[in-house]
Amino acid sequence: MTIVDSILLGIVEGLTEFLPVSSTGHLTIAEKILRLPIDDRAVTAYTAVIQMGAIAAVIVFFARDIRDIALAWLRGLVKVDERDSATYRLGWYVIVGSVPIGVVGFVAKDLITGPLRTLWWVAGALIAWSAVMVLAERRAAQRRDLEQLRLRDAAVVGLAQCIALVPGVSRSGATISVGLLVGLDRVAATRLSFLLSIPALTAAGLYELKDVAGSDISMGQTVVGTLVSFVVAYFAVAWLLKFVAHHSIVAFVPYRVTLGVTLLVLLGAGVMSAT
Repeated sequence: MTIVDSILLGIVEGLTEFLPVSSTGHLTIAEKILRLPIDDRAVTAYTAVIQMGAIAAVIVFFARDIRDIALAWLRGLVKVDERDSATYRLGWYVIVGSVPIGVVGFVAKDLITGPLRTLWWVAGALIAWSAVMVLAERRAAQRRDLEQLRLRDAAVVGLAQCIALVPGVSRSGATISVGLLVGLDRVAATRLSFLLSIPALTAAGLYELKDVAGSDISMGQTVVGTLVSFVVAYFAVAWLLKFVAHHSIVAFVPYRVTLGVTLLVLLGAGVMSAT
């Protein structure tokens, strides 16, 4: 891996982490184009580590919200009368919604970084989950905002993050779609998706850091990729929040399907190998 590779992967990560197009899928494609071994443990770990740049962008962007949630949650732990606050409950909901992916991600780590990390899975998941996104928008009632979020909603959306462990599904695509299906409005579903990303992707990045540290990938390359992903992701988050306020996530479906079909054609013709 070169510094140029690090910059390119950082751009791809930052652009695609929060858009419902699958960052893992795009990183896998980018690694393949750059002739990097996509099934190599250090390369897969690198993609998880530079995600922390994107997560740092979310933390900075939502710094005030995160502060309010953390303070309300801490106050609620010691003061009973603070527990009626929607902000206090949201703190618990983020914790509960983060548990499933932590468990599944740890248990199924070898499956996720091994057999599932092929372009066949990426292509199939890009197409298949697009149908779910269309269904979610068609059935979306969009009746509730984050203040009306319930524990069951957070748990269900948290489970949706586990589906996104399949490359090509998209974590944001899965969580926003399921958020719509449980009755949240599009902006609330997107904001919840961002909040749930913080524990999940931070834990994944920290866990994988050891595999990068023990590889031929330098600290400089890791820092560059992470910084680039931070800058690009910050603007991507701002753009997506404005976009979903007035547009359906189905707008991303034609791109997803086109990319998935193109991959299937290239793989089937032998122009590109799956691993």
